[in-house]
Amino acid sequence: MSLGETRQDLPPRRVWLLVVAAVVTLVADVATKITAVAHLEGREPLRLLGGGLYLVLFRNSGAAFSLATGMTWLLTLIAIGVVIAIVRLAPRLRSAGWAAGLGLILGGAMGNLGDRLFRAPGPLQGHVVDFLSVFAPDGSVFPVFNVADSAIVTGGALLVLMAVRGHEYDGRRPEPATVAPATVDPTTVDGEPT
Repeated sequence: MSLGETRQDLPPRRVWLLVVAAVVTLVADVATKITAVAHLEGREPLRLLGGGLYLVLFRNSGAAFSLATGMTWLLTLIAIGVVIAIVRLAPRLRSAGWAAGLGLILGGAMGNLGDRLFRAPGPLQGHVVDFLSVFAPDGSVFPVFNVADSAIVTGGALLVLMAVRGHEYDGRRPEPATVAPATVDPTTVDGEPT
């Protein structure tokens, strides 16, 4: 809190919004992955929207864009760190935008973390289930992704927007800088005595 600001001046806490966004994201991610594995395993890609979207099952041992392939254990630890950081920040959230963005990131991180912890080949090495491919069935135009990935990117974009617009996670907005009016000495012209 800044000088002269009281708790009553701050917006209400937004932990509930973070929790709702995280739970909805996690449930949607888990449900779609279960459905994808049940219906897409061993099948040809399903073409939708005239080839604008394909449903195809991929198991990803790396991060987005196939980065860090083979570093599943490190990605698992990073995801755990992200979850811990968001949970620690949650009690101070008073911005609805920040709560929604962090909730999307938290739900997405937990969804992919669940895959890394519980899917084959084993704990801390599990491959993430990806099943959405745009414009090509093999991820050659854009990497194959899932609901968790979409939530993480959307949440991240929302946080960038909030930061650019000057919204703080605790509900405050920085006060605009005030510039003192310039003083003019009538006995000078362009700084030179007359």
